[in-house]
Amino acid sequence: MRRLVRVIFLAVVFFIPDPASAAEEVSVPEILELGAELAGEEITVEGELVGDYGFRGDGSMWTQLNGDAYVDQPLREGGSPVGANIGIALRTPVELTGALDPPGGYRNRGPVVRVTGIWKYHDSTRPGESYLEVQSLTITEPGRQLGEEVNWTTFTFGALLLAAAGVVALLIRPED
Repeated sequence: MRRLVRVIFLAVVFFIPDPASAAEEVSVPEILELGAELAGEEITVEGELVGDYGFRGDGSMWTQLNGDAYVDQPLREGGSPVGANIGIALRTPVELTGALDPPGGYRNRGPVVRVTGIWKYHDSTRPGESYLEVQSLTITEPGRQLGEEVNWTTFTFGALLLAAAGVVALLIRPED
């Protein structure tokens, strides 16, 4: 009998999913592709907060979560232009946003976050908007300023072109 109780206990512990991990992990491109299929589902997604933080009177903050190649390799840090910026809207309770660094833009990389929430696809209560109603937010990487290195090859080539244009201008100058 004790053995049977142990087997049942182990089965319950190992085979019943943890409700805290019930959210399906998806990427931003998957959300955009499967939008209607994920409607009303609890999902977890990771990406960079970009654009602006729009605080509303209802206690929420709206922003954009990008999930493209530029999250890992910003252009200003040597990333290649490999496609469009892609993202989804987030509606987050203000109490979850206290420790956020500024959102990403040309000179900043926004915080990279992992968010879990309910995917609202063409929400009829918000004139058809699609967004993630955030329930939890974890910062996985803080935001930071982006540096920009001087491309010395381009700089040198430009300087040589200017010098050549100056020489040509002197050579073709009409005589007085």
